[in-house]
Amino acid sequence: MTATEIVKEIPKLTELERRAVRQALLDVANQDPQIAACNEAALQGALMLDRMEDDDAQRKGRVRSG
Repeated sequence: MTATEIVKEIPKLTELERRAVRQALLDVANQDPQIAACNEAALQGALMLDRMEDDDAQRKGRVRSG
């Protein structure tokens, strides 16, 4: 099966099946140390921004929704 054929089948999958495909692709990508490092850096950056938003909301006396 070619990549083009696989991509054409994706819309036919259930949401659960698409999640499994995404996870499998992430697992394969994370086997490359450079990609794994980039993914970890992106995650840490997002977590830092979340903390900054929470801190800002607390200073302003409101609770962040979400």
